Amino acid sequence: MTSIPLIGMLTVDELKYGVEADELDTVLVVFTDLYGRFMGKRFDARFFLDSLAHGTHACDYLLTVDMEMQPVAGYAFANWERGYGDFAIRPDLSTLRVATWLEKSAMVICDVVRDVDGALVDVAPRSLLQRQIEAAAKSEFVAMAGTELEYYLFETSYRDAQAKAFHGLQPAGWYLEDYHMLQGTREERFNGAFRRHLHRSGIPVECSKGEWGLGQHELNLRYADVLSMADRHVIFKQCLKEVAEQQGGSVTFMAKLDAEQAGSSCHIHMSLWRNAKNAFAGTGKLGPISCSQEFAWFLGGWMKHLPEMMVCYAPTVNSYKRFQSGSWAPTRLAWCHDNRTASFRVVGHGPSLRIECRIAGADCNPYLALAASLASGLDGIANQIEPPPLFEGDAYNATQLERIPATLRDATELFAASDFTKQVFGEQVVEHYTHFFRTEQAAYDKAVTDWERKRYFERI
Repeated sequence: MTSIPLIGMLTVDELKYGVEADELDTVLVVFTDLYGRFMGKRFDARFFLDSLAHGTHACDYLLTVDMEMQPVAGYAFANWERGYGDFAIRPDLSTLRVATWLEKSAMVICDVVRDVDGALVDVAPRSLLQRQIEAAAKSEFVAMAGTELEYYLFETSYRDAQAKAFHGLQPAGWYLEDYHMLQGTREERFNGAFRRHLHRSGIPVECSKGEWGLGQHELNLRYADVLSMADRHVIFKQCLKEVAEQQGGSVTFMAKLDAEQAGSSCHIHMSLWRNAKNAFAGTGKLGPISCSQEFAWFLGGWMKHLPEMMVCYAPTVNSYKRFQSGSWAPTRLAWCHDNRTASFRVVGHGPSLRIECRIAGADCNPYLALAASLASGLDGIANQIEPPPLFEGDAYNATQLERIPATLRDATELFAASDFTKQVFGEQVVEHYTHFFRTEQAAYDKAVTDWERKRYFERI
C-alpha cells in the first residue's frame, strides 16, 4: 500500500496563496444528503479562511427531504414539531482541493456534527462509514476500497431532457461499445475532460472504457482507504454531471435507464490491511484461492448479511430493475473466482487479493454501501462466519442458490427487521433510513407511469 502525491489537493496555506494570487475566490462547502447528493454553500474564499475556526451551519431538514427537496413527515431526527433547526457542518480539511471544472473554485467535504458538542450526527451518511472505520481500527485493520462507476452519456442537455420528459434523448454512442476504441474516441470530448478534471482535482484516475450500452461508459479511480474512496466517488459524480452540462450534454447514474439496455453498476472492491500489508493475503486455501483466514471470514460475513443490507447497495425502486438474468448484473448469492455471473467475485492474488461485490448500482450512496460492506465483513471475522462453497458455472441458472431481494419493498423490510443492522448502525439510524426507503417506495406506488398509460389507456 503506497501513497502517491495528489495533484490538486490544497493545504490551508496553499488556499491562502491561491486567493492572494487571484487564482481562487470560491470554496464549495459540501456534504451529502441520504441520496448521496451534494448539499452545502459557496463561500467567498476569504470569508471561508476567516471563519475556519467556527465552521458553518445548515438546516437539519436536509437529512429528511425527498428527491424534490420537500420536507417529509415522520422523522424523529428533524420535523415541524422540533422547528427544523440547524446542525453544524465541519470541514474535513484533508479533503480540501481545487475543483478545476469550476472557475476559481475549491471544494471541501464536511462532517455533519451536533452544534452543542461537535459529535457526529449519527444519521448522516458519512458518519455511518466513519463508525465502521472506527470499528475496523479496533482490530488494527484499515479498509481499502475501489468503486467502479458506470454511466450513460447523452448529447441532450439536462434542461432539454426534462423538457422532453426524458424521452427521445440522443445517446453519445450509437452501437454497443464495450472496450471499443473507435466509438470511445467519438465520446472523448466528454470522457477525456472527466479524466483530466478529476486528476487535476486530487482524484487519481486509472482509465475509462466503453461499456455494454449505447453511450455507456465506466471510469475507474485508483483504490484508496474507504473514506477517501467514498469522498472521491461523490465528487466524481458531481464533476461528471457538471462537465457534461457545460458541454451541452448530460450523464445519468440511474441503475436501469432502459429495459433494453444494460444497467449501470457500482462494483465494490474491498480488502483489509494491517501494518501496511494486505491482511487477505495468506497461505491458506479457499477453493483455488490462496488467502488468510480473515479473508474467508470477511467474505462469509459480507455474503451472510447482504440481504438485510440490500437497501444500502440498491436504494431506489429503479435499482431492482437492473437485476436481470444475462444482464451482467447478479441475481443470486454466490461467490466465484473471476466469474461475472456471481454476486461476489474474487480477483487478484497476494498483495492485490480482494473481494468484488457486484450488487451495488451506480445510484448507490457510497457512504452507505461501503459502511454496509465493511460492517458485514467485520462481523464475519468477529464471528468466524465461513462462506458457502465456491460456485462454478452460470449463477443465473443456478436455482439452488438464494436470490437477492427483488424489490425495494422487500429489501426495506429485511433492513427494518434485522437485529444486525440495529447492532452495527443503531436503532435510531435504522428507523431513520427505514422511513427514508419507505418514503421512496410510497412515492413510486402512487405514481402513474408511461408503462401504465401504454398498457391500459386504450385496451383495458
